[in-house]
Amino acid sequence: MDEHEGPAEARTAAGHGAAAPGGDALAERFEGHRDQLRAVAYRMLGSLAEAEDAVQETWLRLGRVDAREIASLGGWLRTVLSRVCLDMLRARAARREDPVGDGMPEAAGPPPGGGAAEGSGTPEDEAVLAESVGRALLVVLDTLTPAERVAFVLHDLFAVPFGEIAALLERSPAATKKLASRARHRVRGTARMPRAELDRQRRVVEAFLAASRRGDLDALLAVLAPGVVRRADPAALPPGAAPVLSGARAVAEGTLVLGRRARFAEPALVDGAPGIVVAPYGRLLLVLTLTVEAGRISAYEVIADQARLARLDLAVLEEADTGRAGHDRAAAMY
Repeated sequence: MDEHEGPAEARTAAGHGAAAPGGDALAERFEGHRDQLRAVAYRMLGSLAEAEDAVQETWLRLGRVDAREIASLGGWLRTVLSRVCLDMLRARAARREDPVGDGMPEAAGPPPGGGAAEGSGTPEDEAVLAESVGRALLVVLDTLTPAERVAFVLHDLFAVPFGEIAALLERSPAATKKLASRARHRVRGTARMPRAELDRQRRVVEAFLAASRRGDLDALLAVLAPGVVRRADPAALPPGAAPVLSGARAVAEGTLVLGRRARFAEPALVDGAPGIVVAPYGRLLLVLTLTVEAGRISAYEVIADQARLARLDLAVLEEADTGRAGHDRAAAMY
């Protein structure tokens, strides 16, 4: 908070218009933690609007206690925020909201709940944030149970000790470690090919995506095998488009027609092999499965059917030649 801001500005910064529960000094201390709280909440919830709501609720709960009795404000805020997020995740699971495959990327708006809350970012902010965290990571996190997601996010992404997480989840430390381990296995997945081949195929997938984003027909032709075949679920195509295309030029031109979706796409591990997820705002809409032979794509399929999407085993694809999981970047602040 700027040193020249008055009480009104302090209230807006801390509570989006709500009265500051502990005065300007407490509001300023809270603002010092806001970015990290929002980072944690976004990774737990996958929605910027919901993350802002969780941070706001944490601020309001701070007003119901005597802050002078809090030994570590940062730790207290993180614990309360995590409980708020856990409750929201459980409520979401009970409602069974947000089925995958609902709608097409070019028509998709922000995640359910409308636009960002007052004082939060725009849909463009959310798109940038999803990109920075990793669309594949957000997609996989949505497949975890609420307890697994909280354990993984807090421990693996923010290095919170298991003892603290166990108290939050009302589990033993050993049980909490198992939750995080299961989540970690889901996030990392299991490749069905040696590391060197996985890296080679990933580079082909990345070249395909890069050419699609640029609308570069020649680059697409270079990465497609002459006899390539593209199949697509009807729901993934504009009206009248052929569900099957054959030959490099026809497939390349068909890919460019759907090229606007490439800005929402990211490589992922799909059933143990390099593929692509299309996930605006981190919400899964399409998956591309690809067959790579001799350094070129010999076939690919666009899957939009909800039942088929639900049966896929999705994971974060490690970066080629680095040995570091792509989800490592998720711990970075924004």
